[in-house]
Amino acid sequence: MLGELVATRAGFAFADYLREAVCEPLGMPGARLAGSPGSAMVANVVEVSRLVRELRHPTLLAPETWRAMITPQYPLLEGVLPGYGRQRPNPWGLGPEIRGHKEPHWSSHANSPATFGHFGRAGTLVWVDPVANVALVALTDREFGTWAKDAWPHLSSDVLDHA
Repeated sequence: MLGELVATRAGFAFADYLREAVCEPLGMPGARLAGSPGSAMVANVVEVSRLVRELRHPTLLAPETWRAMITPQYPLLEGVLPGYGRQRPNPWGLGPEIRGHKEPHWSSHANSPATFGHFGRAGTLVWVDPVANVALVALTDREFGTWAKDAWPHLSSDVLDHA
């Protein structure tokens, strides 16, 4: 729905808006939307890293928009974390998931509750931990599954341990 709203307000397709307003200014020439705005962005690891740099130190968003994006909007909302089941609470910002105190979770126990990010069915993950001042990008060639549930928390811990 958000993609449709942006397209309506911009007056052109969301994929074109994404390219012109985000990808081009951030130096992501190969990034593109290959379907749904919620799940179908295609980019290489360098391009995703540039997006993560923007998420850590925004230049395209107004400060109040960025804060709303990474702050739980409904902190006590219950819901389903895809692949992990029902969470009480299940905080989300305006876009990214907020780690909060969810268990089980795809990041590590060592990640702060302020960690925000996204993981996808394609086997990718991105998180930013603003307390630790660390971010992680992982792009894989395997769809999300049991392997990811086992590996991602360990990977997250290792990244934080060596940051």
